Amino acid sequence: MPEATEPRWLLLIHQIPPKPAYLRVKVGRRLQGLGAVAIKNSVYALPRSEQALEDFQWVRREIVAGRGDATLCEARFVEGHSDADVEALFTTAREAEYAALAEEAHRLERALVSPKRRAAIGPEQAKPALLRLRKQLSEIVAIDFFGAPAREPVEELLAGIEARLRPAPAEAQVETPVSADGVRARTWVTRHGVHIDRIASAWLIRRFIDPEARFKFVLGHEYAPQAGELRFDMFQAEFTHDGDLCTFEVLLRHFGLKESALRHLGEIVHDIDLKDAKFARPEAFGLDRLIVGIAMRHKDDEARLSEGAAAFDSLYEYFKKKR
Repeated sequence: MPEATEPRWLLLIHQIPPKPAYLRVKVGRRLQGLGAVAIKNSVYALPRSEQALEDFQWVRREIVAGRGDATLCEARFVEGHSDADVEALFTTAREAEYAALAEEAHRLERALVSPKRRAAIGPEQAKPALLRLRKQLSEIVAIDFFGAPAREPVEELLAGIEARLRPAPAEAQVETPVSADGVRARTWVTRHGVHIDRIASAWLIRRFIDPEARFKFVLGHEYAPQAGELRFDMFQAEFTHDGDLCTFEVLLRHFGLKESALRHLGEIVHDIDLKDAKFARPEAFGLDRLIVGIAMRHKDDEARLSEGAAAFDSLYEYFKKKR
């Protein structure tokens, strides 16, 4: 990132002729796809970076080729607009896009869980729709330069739909508990922007499965693991939602962790993550608000894990000693 004294922004200032009409539409769509926001009429901004400079240069070439005029400049806001004002414009734009995506996801979810409705669909019909929503989410995340808060609820919503599409394992298919002895000093990969299930699972991994675990946070849901890496709570992960089990519960089952205190924690995490009130745990509401507060305080995933681990350490001690 540039230093505070350096220009933080790139501006594209353009003039597009009235004809041909399609040029203005084409340029507008290109700028929208880049995540640029309008500061004034015909003045668009992006956070300063090499990629943003290249993107704006291509747009400028298109405008000039269409007999328009465009200028690129680096900028610092001194009066009028502030950096915070401009960041808010980006956040507002991404929030609107996340909200539209969430509405589509809710429609898909309702069609899955309400078989009596005319719009009900089966898992095979839902999978292409889910992949399309995942692609749209990836595109928004790529231009979410300042981490809009609405991203996490959409990711959790899509993860919940994925869980519904994954059939519950038959009794004969339930995996045999595996010792954690062979899992040491591994890199555990999960999605960026950790929340309840990922925070709880990371705590469980480091506390009971792999004390020397290192965590890696990635943007894409289709991340290809490198040698020695294990993925959790993400698309096609080695450890993720299975039927109506959240990732925390899957880890408990896989590694044969049957301590009652951990079972209590698994039920709380399940109720928060899947929102189905399966266990109706009274602690779920308070822990949910605590984790949301941690997420609001920290954009950094390691900081979220650290503070979340302290909460789970305390809850674990409570259930361990409570009769």
